[in-house]
Amino acid sequence: MEGILAPLMFVVVFAIIFSGYPVAFALGGASLVFAFIGVELGIFDWNLLYAMPERIFGVMSNQVLLAVPFFIFMGLVLEKAKLAEDLLTTIGTLFGHMRGGLALGVVVVGAMLAAATGVVGASVVAMGSISLPVMLRYKYSARLSSGVILASGTLGQIIPPSIVLVVLADQLGISVGDLFIGGLIPGLTLAAMYGIYVMVVAAVKPEAAPALPAEMTDIPAKELFRRVVVVLLPPLALILIVLGSIFAGVATPTEAGAIGSVGAIGLAWARGRMSWNVVSEACVGTTKLTTMVMFLLIGSTAFALVFRGLYGDIWIEDLLTGLPGGRIGLLLVANLTIFILGFFLDFFEIAFIIIPLLVPAASLLGIDLVWFGVMIGMNLQTSFLTPPFGFALFYLRGVAPPEVKTTDLYRAVIPFIVIQLIGLLLIIQWPALVTGLVR
Repeated sequence: MEGILAPLMFVVVFAIIFSGYPVAFALGGASLVFAFIGVELGIFDWNLLYAMPERIFGVMSNQVLLAVPFFIFMGLVLEKAKLAEDLLTTIGTLFGHMRGGLALGVVVVGAMLAAATGVVGASVVAMGSISLPVMLRYKYSARLSSGVILASGTLGQIIPPSIVLVVLADQLGISVGDLFIGGLIPGLTLAAMYGIYVMVVAAVKPEAAPALPAEMTDIPAKELFRRVVVVLLPPLALILIVLGSIFAGVATPTEAGAIGSVGAIGLAWARGRMSWNVVSEACVGTTKLTTMVMFLLIGSTAFALVFRGLYGDIWIEDLLTGLPGGRIGLLLVANLTIFILGFFLDFFEIAFIIIPLLVPAASLLGIDLVWFGVMIGMNLQTSFLTPPFGFALFYLRGVAPPEVKTTDLYRAVIPFIVIQLIGLLLIIQWPALVTGLVR
């Protein structure tokens, strides 16, 4: 029975999660039930649970995770103050004269919002509510329009300062700064691949991505220059300050997040957009998301404690290190598992449940954990797009016009999921894309 209890606990937890029960409580509740069963069978010792309060205190006082609410707040202020809307309008004007220019502008704005916020929901909602109606009005394909918005909105998963990279760094036990540096080139490469795909579609199917009418883009050069200076340069400066301070080692990610939050407030104030409603909505949104993360962390801490008390860590380690092919076998199983779970679970849930089980085996096999973390981050990005539970699909569905059907959204993401998987393969084939700047 000793060898069965840990695998059974693993299966039961996922069965409860897939039933729709809140993940944090599924993890905590199942852990207590299996702890009781383990005690009754003489396998588990109640004294192990004395470590739980100390672990919870460790979670609540974790300086690394303090970066999460700062970056969320920064992104929500930029969204609520409609600075993201200004970015979309200006870049749409810059690229609109080209075939596929509006879609290409969405990719550029998606990359900028990712580097400025790292909040996927804010990016998708902002671009979906502003750009999608405009693209449809000018006869863009509904699938291309919604697909490029969904994919570009998820760039915040891999382009620093990504919240998922902060969480992964904590779970992997490595530097957030190293993971940010490692994710920079893969994230920008992925954005470039989206842009190339848009240009190819515009060339092959001109009717799917027409250029804007001349009257929409015929703006005096002086006025266009003024818009670029006022709208584009301040967010770019904020991005450079936040990321530059981390990469240069001047500030920790938490300190940089605090600077970014103050900077976002300053930008909103400078544009006359700062109000009590903006602050209130940003604070409420930040509190909700941060609370969810904390409850997930506490639940996953209970799960990890009881799972190890039932010798589950040894079972997982033996299972993963004994796979045929060694490192290749582990990478194949890890990526396949994360990709499949992404159809049903949120990236936070996958990060808190699966990653701690993979880390010991990866370390034993000599895998670079920074590279491993960026690879997992790229894989987790697909979880936002894969139906039926891709969160980006839900975000866009909430703001999309009625003529865009849910089936259109599901079909729209297929080419972009393929592009993400190609990006994942590039990282696996050429690890230097990640480690080149870190070393």
